[in-house]
Amino acid sequence: MLTDLEIAQKAELANINEIATKAGISEEYLRPYGKHIAKVSHHLGEDLKEKPDGKLVLVTAMSPTSAGEGKTTTSIGLSVAVNRLGHRSIVTLREPSLGPIMGIKGGAAGGGYSQVLPMEEINLHFTGDIHAVTTAHNLLSAVIDAHLKFGNKLDIEPTQVYWPRAMDMNDRALREIIVALGGKANGYPRQDEFVITAASEIMAILCLAKDLEDLKERLGDIVFASNRSREFVTARDLNVHGAMAALLKDALDPNLVQTIEGTPAFVHGGPFANIAHGANTIMATKTALKLCDVVITEAGFGADLGGEKFLDFVCPEGGFTPSAVVIVASIRALKANGGVTKQELDKEDTAALARGFDNLSVHYENMRKYGVPVVVALNEFSADSSAEKELFDSLCREREIQYESSNVWAEGGKGGEKLAEMVIDATEEQSDFSPLIKREMPVEKKLETLAKEIYRAGSVELTAAAKSSLRRIKKNGFSNHPLIVAKTQYSISDDEKLTGAPSGYTFTVRDFSLSAGAGFVVAISGSIMRMPGLPATPNAEVIDIDRSGKITGLF
Repeated sequence: MLTDLEIAQKAELANINEIATKAGISEEYLRPYGKHIAKVSHHLGEDLKEKPDGKLVLVTAMSPTSAGEGKTTTSIGLSVAVNRLGHRSIVTLREPSLGPIMGIKGGAAGGGYSQVLPMEEINLHFTGDIHAVTTAHNLLSAVIDAHLKFGNKLDIEPTQVYWPRAMDMNDRALREIIVALGGKANGYPRQDEFVITAASEIMAILCLAKDLEDLKERLGDIVFASNRSREFVTARDLNVHGAMAALLKDALDPNLVQTIEGTPAFVHGGPFANIAHGANTIMATKTALKLCDVVITEAGFGADLGGEKFLDFVCPEGGFTPSAVVIVASIRALKANGGVTKQELDKEDTAALARGFDNLSVHYENMRKYGVPVVVALNEFSADSSAEKELFDSLCREREIQYESSNVWAEGGKGGEKLAEMVIDATEEQSDFSPLIKREMPVEKKLETLAKEIYRAGSVELTAAAKSSLRRIKKNGFSNHPLIVAKTQYSISDDEKLTGAPSGYTFTVRDFSLSAGAGFVVAISGSIMRMPGLPATPNAEVIDIDRSGKITGLF
């Protein structure tokens, strides 16, 4: 059996100008990066504003497991299948982060015959967007320390600098560090940290910005510290937001690539859904909606993370009204949620499947609360037994869950046509979309609603540190900001060990942080961290390149 990379390397790619023409993008808006990648001017969406929007379909998933659910693969294959049925479709995805690629998760370009290409470039340096975010982030970091050394005119309290440094790699040794050692010439020693670039507020800002002016304003709004009067200090106070915006000017333009079957795809922006809002750029999705009939967009991790954040935060921010939600599930992942170890997943186990089904059921019920038609996509694996498929069908019927099987990994768009038909039918149904979390709610009410309605907790508890942070945030005028919850992706709860469908537990928030430029408050729960670490045997050990430039081991 061919690997994902081997399938990608055997594929015949069309010139990106042909893909642009297919998508309805004229040459004046196109800036090619070689033969198969191009930047599309962010002005295109604005120039097409009089055109009606196509329909928007969100692809999310049950709680992720090491078994794999195939959310990105399903998103790509579904868009291809929609095109095969005669509807113009574009898929919009996030850019992969090098940390997970070199770590344990691997790439994020899909798999099998349902991939976006060129896979190697997309998964590695691509068009330099993540480098631009890293550079803009670290520019602010450097200017802060220079300001502290040369007089500190803003009277910043050095122990209250919240802004970390960033890099696009998993490196646990940089989670807690001391900077400016070595004497007076090197600055004022203080405790600091690194976050992975996908966790940077600037990544979130890039993904939410409407245009260059909005980007610069949001960058200026970044709160990076408190002064000795306990007032917030912003990047605008340092007058560095213009330079940061200049570094990001090209990154603001969406990236155009293609699927194996030539369907246009925007791959742009890369915030994680367990620590940020987990969706591709508003710019790419807005542009795609003006160019086609059906946009397939993906939100990170499970429906309790990227799915909820897309519906409660991204849609109001972008002015989006989704027409349908697709929840990706697999029998393997259901069995994992039912207690089966990774080594035993290929063995038939209907009892574990029945136990794990509650996880899918909770996500389905949660998504239905938003007033949008919901479809489950069963991502098929060769080890799925007939008995397991029959039980899955029975459980869906029993709980009135609408589903269709998908085999896009092995068959590409053809393997997703039945799913596409069901999704298209769902978009024709009445959609009464309404966010669950209202903007006017206080932060505490937003958190309580999410914890009880989506995470199924019985109560919410704030640690002393969280209460102190929230008081400071509210005192500075951010009591009604949107809320983003940072939590484990492996459970609907705040404890990654509670798989399946836990309920009635206490959801604990250990701290709050403010992303004023992005426009949200972050509630930090459990043991979630903004800088991952490499595993004992990272993927980097199997990735290689030969003298001809052919890469192996990337997936």
